[in-house]
Amino acid sequence: MASLSVQLTAPNGRVWSQPTGLFINNQWVKSSDGDKIASINPATATEITSVYAGSAEDVNTAVKAARAALNHPSWRDLPGSDRGKLMNRLAQLIEDNRETLATIETCDNGKPYTVSRDDDLTETAETIRYFSGYADKIFGQVIGTTPDKFAYTMREPMELPAFYGRLEAWPCSGMRQYYCLEACRADAAFHSVPRKPDRGSRLPPGVVNIVNGHGAVAGAALASHMDVDKIAFTGSTATAKHIMKMASVNLKNITLETGGKSPLVVFDDADLEQAVEWAHIGIMYNQGQICTATSRILVQDKIYDKFLAAFKAQVKNVSKVGDPFEESTFQGPQVTQAQYDRIMSYVDVGKSEGATLSYGGKPFKGVGNGKGFFVEPTVFTDVSPNMRIYKEEVFGPFVAIARFSTEEEAIQMANDTTYGLGSAIFTTNLTRAHRVAKKIEAGMVWINSSNDSDWRIPFGGVKQSGIGRELGEAGLDAYSNIKAVHVNMKSKL
Repeated sequence: MASLSVQLTAPNGRVWSQPTGLFINNQWVKSSDGDKIASINPATATEITSVYAGSAEDVNTAVKAARAALNHPSWRDLPGSDRGKLMNRLAQLIEDNRETLATIETCDNGKPYTVSRDDDLTETAETIRYFSGYADKIFGQVIGTTPDKFAYTMREPMELPAFYGRLEAWPCSGMRQYYCLEACRADAAFHSVPRKPDRGSRLPPGVVNIVNGHGAVAGAALASHMDVDKIAFTGSTATAKHIMKMASVNLKNITLETGGKSPLVVFDDADLEQAVEWAHIGIMYNQGQICTATSRILVQDKIYDKFLAAFKAQVKNVSKVGDPFEESTFQGPQVTQAQYDRIMSYVDVGKSEGATLSYGGKPFKGVGNGKGFFVEPTVFTDVSPNMRIYKEEVFGPFVAIARFSTEEEAIQMANDTTYGLGSAIFTTNLTRAHRVAKKIEAGMVWINSSNDSDWRIPFGGVKQSGIGRELGEAGLDAYSNIKAVHVNMKSKL
């Protein structure tokens, strides 16, 4: 272990030991080919450390370890109540180490430390606790038919024994949070999952495996592996389509949470102050790096100018760009140089299309060494539905604001997208709110709020925003199969 870890110190003075190897069969190991991935601090554009990048051979080793664990009595026959206790133990370990985990998260992806500590880790621990309660409550039902038959169903892990693969591509609202919610759902359904456990979890060898790696190598090997029965992915729609093709090799079950261009519709009877506050949170929170970000704001004609003035003031007064370890910082750096460049390129696109750059749109160099991936919060107005900045996901603190006249036009504009993840409606007319919510094509609708999520409520999209649901009781459905048992009660035909 000593040779496969480094001691790191964060800007806030916290020190931790960072593993640099792959975790396979309860051992830290080097990658088979020695390849490594550098972890870059986006606030300074400097390398934090490098970790081994798994090869296809390493993925295969991890799959074999997971398969062996699933067949071992110590895990296969472990009662659901005991699984629930292990999951609760993990949740407690996360809370006990909250500040260290938040520090690592902020160093790695640049989000404000307060968000990592207070939001992401709270949701992570509570999600695990929520699903731990299901560990001994997964059951089938008896179905009445005729006096000659007794029929019942049982829920079983998918393709027993099954292996659960998690692929990640972006630091959304909290990738460790997503990682844990997928893992705990799989645990509750008796699966073996590739996530990093604490030693105190006391899980048998092979139950947990983690293989860092490049998507084109380790990710492709996992998605196309004949012994992997389930793939869950969070990332871009384009990558998800590629994963679907690779997963077809053995008809893997898939859960995909992909891109979005979510609309936020403000009607002229809305509580303007409330709409402005939530519209700001909906796009600027987490540097805009949220798949559900309400990045298209549609405002009714009558209040358009008033809303715009208040929204720009909110951005100016609240969206403080700065050191992610400062308590007053609202917006940290973008996660990578590539994402920083992508956002800046869309600023050029918006200008060339004739939209009005009403706020920001420039690099921000007033932090640290001046080399971090910081951009100013960006607001484009006079946007029309035919523009790329209206249609394409930017994935940053970048919002396109357009106007509409009628309710019918608002619905048409909201649905004019290939995506369908989230949507928001602001109105004090509850009849209108429910009517419009029914007509909007999205997996989630927030009425008088934005990006409102809860581990007890299903999360997911329609159209090209994904397949399946995460969170809530519905989140368990993707990790088990229903087996029907028919018992003949009649002695003769």
